[in-house]
Amino acid sequence: MWAGRAWHEALYPAPRGRRARSALAQLRGILEGELEGIRGAGTWKSERVITSRQGPHIHVDGVGVGILNFCANNYLGLSSHPEVIQAGLQAMKEFGAGLSSVRFICGTQSIHKNLEAKIAHFHQREDAILYPSCFDANAGLFEALLTPEDAVLSDELNHASIIDGIRLCKAHKYRYRHLDMVDLEAKLQEAQKHRLRLVATDGAFSMDGDIAPLQEICRLASQYSTLVFIDECHATGFLGPTGRGTDELLGVMDQVTIINSTLGKALGGASGGYTTGPGPLVSLLRQRARPYLFSNSLPPAVVGCASKALDLLMESNTIVQSMAAKTQRFRSKMEAAGFTISGANHPICPVMLGDAWLASRMADDMLKRGIFVIGFSYPVVPKGKARIRVQISAVHSEEDIDRCVEAFVEVGQLHGVLP
Repeated sequence: MWAGRAWHEALYPAPRGRRARSALAQLRGILEGELEGIRGAGTWKSERVITSRQGPHIHVDGVGVGILNFCANNYLGLSSHPEVIQAGLQAMKEFGAGLSSVRFICGTQSIHKNLEAKIAHFHQREDAILYPSCFDANAGLFEALLTPEDAVLSDELNHASIIDGIRLCKAHKYRYRHLDMVDLEAKLQEAQKHRLRLVATDGAFSMDGDIAPLQEICRLASQYSTLVFIDECHATGFLGPTGRGTDELLGVMDQVTIINSTLGKALGGASGGYTTGPGPLVSLLRQRARPYLFSNSLPPAVVGCASKALDLLMESNTIVQSMAAKTQRFRSKMEAAGFTISGANHPICPVMLGDAWLASRMADDMLKRGIFVIGFSYPVVPKGKARIRVQISAVHSEEDIDRCVEAFVEVGQLHGVLP
């Protein structure tokens, strides 16, 4: 029977349109199965719709009351700063809505070069190069820099963009245990046979709120003739006495070789990323980094906003200094209430819950009480380590923080997390 059917189909194949519909039906079945698996695991990620500007106080579609936002990367509160907005409008008026080009064709304006120089000056590096995002900066760096003769040593909890960037390069890849300097040294000893060695780490880890031990990393790098790269997306603008980042915080600015960071968090929050470091490296990236060569230039409004944010930051460190006290207030009150908060002294304050369903349900109940937070679960964090990530902003008031803690206590008791 089946042989006869196969013979018939070979002689009289289905029309092309029917075969295409069959393939599409098969695809839909596969995708629906995947989606149902995500829902069943409790890791489905819904997108709440904000109907106002970004800030500590926002409006959310379908929620009738004003909401306190405790999950934005708006660390310095500059996303809606009037001077930052005005700078973006002025840049758009003067330089247009966009470039309709990549940088090396006809997509480089004076404001792009000025911002790159300002970033290099801010980080005390030789040069800088702009990308559409820091994800692109990470995608462009390792492939352009490292060859099969080289080695890269990566912290096991590095951001997905670092992991993906490393996958693109042909260097030998070593992964060391999170923040484990004994394991890193063992891997460095093993990697001595390679031409160049590069340690790659987040400066501050976005899911756990912990900080890389850069002093020890740099000591080992010096001992084993190794370069150091840090991703500073969750550090630039607010860590260190003047907001230069974790290398300033830990006193190793002159020992870190390469920094990648973002304009899309503390520095205005719009978009954009960059690499800053040695001049010859930046020149090589302009020639070889694929996300730079094949992506449109940053829009003038984004460039204008980021440039003004840097100006505000370099004019005064008052806003940076306010972060530490507010972060400590939230952490100490939450721990006193009985919650486990990961990390230390970073405005990322993960409330550890373990179960994905629990994190999601608690986040929903927090919204009902006027607090916008999000539950994080696999694959964003490891299985069994679901949490609600709270992020403190310089523009949160003490009253805002206390209200958030009170809501957490109420919801924690409701779900049996607290007695």
